[in-house]
Amino acid sequence: MNMKRHRLIIVSNRLPVVVNKNISGSLEVKPGSGGLVTALAPVLRNRGGVWLGWSGLTTENPRKIGNLLSSLDDRIGYSLESVTLDENEIENYYKGFSNETLWPLFHDLIDHCKFKPEYWKTYQSVNMKFAQSLKKIIKKDDFIWIHDYHLISMIRFLRELGVNNKIGFFLHIPFPPTDIYTRLPWRVDILGDLLQYDLVGFQSARDRRNFTSSVRTLIDKPKIEGKGQVINIVRKTRTMRAGVFPISIDYKEFDDSASSKPVTHKVVTKEKYFEEQKVILGVDRLDYTKGIPERLEAFREALRRYPVLLGKLSLIQILVPSRRDIPHYENLKIKIERLVSEINGEFSHSGWTPIEYHFRAVSRDALLSYYRIAEIAIVTPLKDGMNLVAKEYCASNPEGILILSEFAGAAAQLKSGALLVNPHDSVACAEAIQRAVHMPESERKVRMKKLRKNVHRYDIYWWVENFLDAAFASKLSEFSLIADYTPLAEG
Repeated sequence: MNMKRHRLIIVSNRLPVVVNKNISGSLEVKPGSGGLVTALAPVLRNRGGVWLGWSGLTTENPRKIGNLLSSLDDRIGYSLESVTLDENEIENYYKGFSNETLWPLFHDLIDHCKFKPEYWKTYQSVNMKFAQSLKKIIKKDDFIWIHDYHLISMIRFLRELGVNNKIGFFLHIPFPPTDIYTRLPWRVDILGDLLQYDLVGFQSARDRRNFTSSVRTLIDKPKIEGKGQVINIVRKTRTMRAGVFPISIDYKEFDDSASSKPVTHKVVTKEKYFEEQKVILGVDRLDYTKGIPERLEAFREALRRYPVLLGKLSLIQILVPSRRDIPHYENLKIKIERLVSEINGEFSHSGWTPIEYHFRAVSRDALLSYYRIAEIAIVTPLKDGMNLVAKEYCASNPEGILILSEFAGAAAQLKSGALLVNPHDSVACAEAIQRAVHMPESERKVRMKKLRKNVHRYDIYWWVENFLDAAFASKLSEFSLIADYTPLAEG
């Protein structure tokens, strides 16, 4: 494959920057956050290309936003193109179909789903709007890479507009089992859209199995060919590919930054504060899929079952605000804060509070310093596409211990070094915490060495090149990294 002649076009719901109005009324740009930005920004800086997405504003003049974004090209190393969305579109497409229909459905939380026709209608119109915006800027040899559940249907409108470029799609969240997926009223439409892509990527073999199961159940006479990391799905006269591409991080950047002077200074300050305790760290966006109440219950269970931990172990829980205008999220925040208060009230004594809770975004250096001081990281989602926090922690702390949910996509890769737990089992999680606290140094080093080697080898650049190789190889036999990707095996 010669990708040099193919410009890379990234499309996602949000741009990797956030445009806001400041107090004076002028526009300002701040860096975006989240796993997608963390993963793809260094790739585009390294490779060059265009990122298309919503700016974050609903009322500002599009031309004014465009001029502001154009001024950033030289600084960030790639171009930004914005799509304008109005309040109704945000309400029904983003908050509605994306986050009150697809998000809970794909995370197996059917009780959280709302199946409203107006959500679906607006989702279609916004996907059309993205397709129209993209058509204006693409060249015939561009490779278009569309990301995540917000824009699944965009492919249909691009093809209707006559766009014949090679187009790939990556699903960052899980794909649900067939018996859950079929609850979606528009199940055949969504599957039909996914089957129009040249390549669809999933985080884990589990997710691709769920996808192919739904294809077999809902689509007439599909033929599935091949095995391994990438397979063919033949429908009538058309063939598309479905592959497993676990997303990752820029390992070297995290490893180097975690040892930098500004981070080290913060580490020294924090270590003095926690001098008498070991630290267990949780870092999560506010979301009901992250298993935070279950984690807090497990921590409480550990303190009750193992009194030796009292005064010796502190949980730092960082909770990054997200989607607070959706009622489920605000109710979750209240539940979490009630649990933190209860646990601190039950166990605190002079000089020690078991949980240090932060409800805010933290700076990059501050986050790295938390990774460094934490002897243990606890990452226990109820279900996750991947979970990059687990990988960031491994890259940042060569002496740490990772407790990881078996339902995180990362578990398929990191199972040999992490302590895997069922987040619904508070007793088993408490036992894992106790084991981690008292793990011999020799075992801890062996485990973390395995984790760091895996994250280093299969980093963000491997992820991108692997996906692009699969998209452009003329035959699956030309896709040379299939056999090399040992972490695909799932026990």
